[in-house]
Amino acid sequence: MTMVGDEHGVRQLAATTRLDSRVAVLIGVVAVLALAASVAGLAIDGVYTGARSTAEILRGYDLVTAVVVVPALGVAALQAWRGSLLGQLVTAGLLADLVYGYAFYVFGTGFNDLFLLHVAVFSASLTALVLTIAGLDVAAVAERFRGVRHVWPAAVALGLLAVSLGGMWVWAAVANAVTGTVPVGSSLVETTEVLHLGMVLDLAVQVPLYAAAAVLVWRRTGWGYVLAFVALVSGIPEQLSYLVAMPFQVMAGVPDAVALEPLEPVIVALYALGLIVLLSGRR
Repeated sequence: MTMVGDEHGVRQLAATTRLDSRVAVLIGVVAVLALAASVAGLAIDGVYTGARSTAEILRGYDLVTAVVVVPALGVAALQAWRGSLLGQLVTAGLLADLVYGYAFYVFGTGFNDLFLLHVAVFSASLTALVLTIAGLDVAAVAERFRGVRHVWPAAVALGLLAVSLGGMWVWAAVANAVTGTVPVGSSLVETTEVLHLGMVLDLAVQVPLYAAAAVLVWRRTGWGYVLAFVALVSGIPEQLSYLVAMPFQVMAGVPDAVALEPLEPVIVALYALGLIVLLSGRR
């Protein structure tokens, strides 16, 4: 009788955690649109108008989207549709990466031949992200990760990311207000418009997300695990895109471009560490 009850519980849990078929179809559309946009951006020379530095940043993002994000999204969404709670969490993180990345395509550049396609990817990704998170059984998430013995490495990693990123941009903004100095964001060669957009997205979205995830995962709440996965999973391809964009700028002959920023692998390691800690103790 106990075995029958356990099997029924497993089937019931899978039913409540399975990704809705309509959302799965939307995510499939997102994957197709993102793949088409990224391949076109890589294949069509000169499709990105404006500054060469920005064009090479977007081409670096295109490569990571086509090679890493879209295939991973397809696998994760399929597992989520089959009832995998982990698949749903990874799907949400990858969709968050597309929303963040394509914000630069639609808000950080001028008109180009792929404008409508980029808007479609951004809008569809944002809608799919909201629906995926809304469909999560947060209580089931908390139960699934109840076996994590030590959550502090993930909380510390997220806290460090929030403090370092937020502190860097707040300092730059204050310096700009006091002295008029234009902020310097990173080793990427960026226009003032791209830098400004990056500051807005990081201060308004990323920093609050990391901070909330750090506090809530420390308290072992269901929403803490959800936000931690969104933050950590999305952060890895975001940082990979940054790493790939730098040599793209070098190969294109962008003045002052560098091939690597030494601190960047450490940042990637923080995301990976937090994710590994959470995965290691899931039930």
